Amino acid sequence: MNKLIRQYLLCTFGIMVMGWGTCFLFGLWGFYLSNAPWLYIPYLLGGMSPTIASYITLKKHGQVNGFKEWLRCTFDIRHKPLSYLLLPVFAGIFFLCLCCVSGYESGAPFFTIIFMLPIMLFGGGLEEAGWRGILQPEFEKKFGYTVSTILVSLVWWVWHLPLFFIPGVGQYGADFVCFGINVLGLSFALAAIKKVTKSTWLCVLMHCVINSLH
Repeated sequence: MNKLIRQYLLCTFGIMVMGWGTCFLFGLWGFYLSNAPWLYIPYLLGGMSPTIASYITLKKHGQVNGFKEWLRCTFDIRHKPLSYLLLPVFAGIFFLCLCCVSGYESGAPFFTIIFMLPIMLFGGGLEEAGWRGILQPEFEKKFGYTVSTILVSLVWWVWHLPLFFIPGVGQYGADFVCFGINVLGLSFALAAIKKVTKSTWLCVLMHCVINSLH
């Protein structure tokens, strides 16, 4: 494990523990997101930990000079239309697989995904600044695509673990193993997008789309 990966993981999990650990501890005393809205501050801090750690680590290692350059690297939106077409293809495959495994229930109209995308940028999408922006390419320097993707999926899976013990969040009480299978499949889709397009932004957008479909 190289220094960049090690420092990124320490920073990510350190911030996550501070944020979600606070939510967990207050939950033991009867304070939940539903009756203590101020807990959204540490909750969002934990959720943004991969993103925050991405900037801190890349800045420390001299790979970005400042916040503006980090934004340009993360939001590299200029790509050929064909690259953007990968997203609905992968999203469609993922959605069909999800329906086959867990079934399908009618929900909000499909077009509402347009309104959900900006929200999901902060509800998961920006995690990609770390997972696919740093971990995937750094792991691939030593391991192949397949092994690196599995390693990233394991890190991503374990990072989510505290959410399964915080009442009031979507993952609370869910099956952690099934969630891990979901993460593994999505990791391969996102890693493929990163591999083909070299773009962190398209991974961010894909993550937003997937979260909007749930």
